[in-house]
Amino acid sequence: MLDDSAIDRILDHLPRCTIGVLGDLFLDRYLDIDSKLNEPSLETGLTAYQVVRVRSYAGAAGTVINNLAALGAGRILPITIIGDDGEGYELRQALSRWPQVDARHVLIVPERRTPTYTKPMLDGQELNRLDIKNRTPTPFPLEQRLCEILEQCWREADAWLVLDQVSEADCGVVTARVRARLAELASQDRSKFVLADSRERIGLFRHVCLKPNERECRQACGVGCDTPIEPCVEQLVQRCGRAVFCTQGSNGILLGNQGEGKVHLQRIAAYPVDGPIDPVGAGDSCSAGIVSAVLAGMNGAEAAAFGNLIASITIQQLGVTGIATPQQVRQRWQSLRGAY
Repeated sequence: MLDDSAIDRILDHLPRCTIGVLGDLFLDRYLDIDSKLNEPSLETGLTAYQVVRVRSYAGAAGTVINNLAALGAGRILPITIIGDDGEGYELRQALSRWPQVDARHVLIVPERRTPTYTKPMLDGQELNRLDIKNRTPTPFPLEQRLCEILEQCWREADAWLVLDQVSEADCGVVTARVRARLAELASQDRSKFVLADSRERIGLFRHVCLKPNERECRQACGVGCDTPIEPCVEQLVQRCGRAVFCTQGSNGILLGNQGEGKVHLQRIAAYPVDGPIDPVGAGDSCSAGIVSAVLAGMNGAEAAAFGNLIASITIQQLGVTGIATPQQVRQRWQSLRGAY
């Protein structure tokens, strides 16, 4: 499905591309704790963990941005909202590491908090995560501003990635109003590749390609975990009118496409990985790979295979949401090419 020339074509074409990223930008903050330095708290008697290092990264939509930048995208155009707070400052610092990121539409809004995942890491093992999110609806003027920016920037980007990370409805960037405007733009410009990912609302997107996992796909169809995934993918293809890339972990991607009045399903195998893995962020790295391949002229199956290839690299990076550079991609492909 992939070969040497396809890998080169994708990686060589990406620096000429502008990719828009619409969605929830989180701060991923890792607190590295050394148990040998534990102290008892004199006030509470509880163990006081001692943080020896703080690592901050752009997360959620930022993980997509990190992967696009690492792969070599020429320009990345995020549209998002963050707070005017310390977490927002750290997040802007994390984004500034990538010169390709055009951050003029990262809206800094005093009345909103910067969504943050704080991950205490005790001797390399993740403890209970601490989440900061906005749990009140996004104000109407902000929704309007997001829709206006999306419309203004639509033609600037060669493709769009959409990430609806916040579980609470209408409390993040991709509200119902923003989702409706996205559908209007995508229906008017079907040549533009748009890939949407959503934790809770993947079934509500229209006229764009979808990238759910199995849980999200079944939830969108209102069925239980014992229901075969194939009819669920078929249903989503019929709803959105575009391709569906259903990720299935080690089972790869179940790709659904509509043609000649019916839905065609194709399973795209995952690439084998040895040793321990960390799947956090794998879906986002897969999305970056899919979009990169489509922009280079690959078909859906080839794009899914390239997404699987990128994910096979990032899941081997433990204790962090991984990225894949062109050098890593070529090295990984060379290690696999005999089997494919």
